[in-house]
Amino acid sequence: MERFEYADNIIGDREIMIAVPSIVIGVGVLSMPRYIANPTIAVDGLMTIIAGGVLVLLLTWLVAKLASQFPRQNFIDYATLITSRPLGIMFTFLLAVQGLMLAAYETRVIADVATQYLFDQTPYGVVGLSFLLVVVYAVSGTRAGLFRLNMMFFPIILVISILVMLLTTGLFEAGNLLPVFKTDVSGHWEALKQSIFSFLGIGILLFYTALVRKPENVPRKACIGMSIAVFLYCLIYITCIAVFGNLVAGNLMYPTVELAKDVQIPGGFFERFESLFFVIWIMAIFNTTAMAFDVTVFALNSIFRKNRKMQLIFLLAPIIYVIGMTPKDTPGVTAFGTFVSYYGMAVTTVITVLLFIVARLRGVKSQ
Repeated sequence: MERFEYADNIIGDREIMIAVPSIVIGVGVLSMPRYIANPTIAVDGLMTIIAGGVLVLLLTWLVAKLASQFPRQNFIDYATLITSRPLGIMFTFLLAVQGLMLAAYETRVIADVATQYLFDQTPYGVVGLSFLLVVVYAVSGTRAGLFRLNMMFFPIILVISILVMLLTTGLFEAGNLLPVFKTDVSGHWEALKQSIFSFLGIGILLFYTALVRKPENVPRKACIGMSIAVFLYCLIYITCIAVFGNLVAGNLMYPTVELAKDVQIPGGFFERFESLFFVIWIMAIFNTTAMAFDVTVFALNSIFRKNRKMQLIFLLAPIIYVIGMTPKDTPGVTAFGTFVSYYGMAVTTVITVLLFIVARLRGVKSQ
């Protein structure tokens, strides 16, 4: 049977707008309230999420602006044009490693969460392998098809997330939001770092902008997409604090999941709402993992041009699985996630700022 191919691999600016929150909203949002609540008091963490969101919006605009100045050019091509061929290859490889590690981390965390809440008798390695095989199948298709999956899944994810928050309003306790402005500077700084790391993944714009039909619209659309993620994170955090309180939210492993478990639908005709929440959230994590994996393939394919896409996929899939399953316990997974966050944000920021400044100083333009 022949594999179905879309007529072209060109995408619209709406699809890139949806791709940004699709890769950002992954496993991080499940534990994000815990990391923000721990160093802050009451609802003060909301300010750090907003501040982190503003900083990430600026970086998103910078990444999109850089990539949109070189329409229909791969990242390695315009990075080489701005600097040199060796540096272009090095930058591309560093970003490929970021995508590889992000895919591995997402695979491991979804395996742990699913084992804890859904498949308590199934080894996490089996769950992770099953999830990764589905991701491999998706990445094996066209990139346009991957973006169409984002367009289909993201509205469902958004609606269910808002529904969870609406259905828990009856559990709100206003006292949990007080007092305000009591967190010290060190607490805000620690929470700010965690909030910024929650928005990891915007480096995809360096690669996917080459596929956009109207690249001049990418900076604006990308910022709109990131704003959706920031808004959703703020709502989830406020809801978790209002329902659980700062102390409890800071000690729950996955506060967002526990929030879904507390949903009570009037009439009692639908119990265990968290099962539906898991199904929907697996879509979100699938989107993140698939794009992280695909960007890795995209980047390495531009370096090793003779390698076919499928060869790279089958080579990288076992590497992703082994890396993801290497941590032996929860502290190990947390440490791995911290490393991925630091590495990903540092590499994306440094490479983008460096290329943007050098391109301006040298007056480099698209060829």
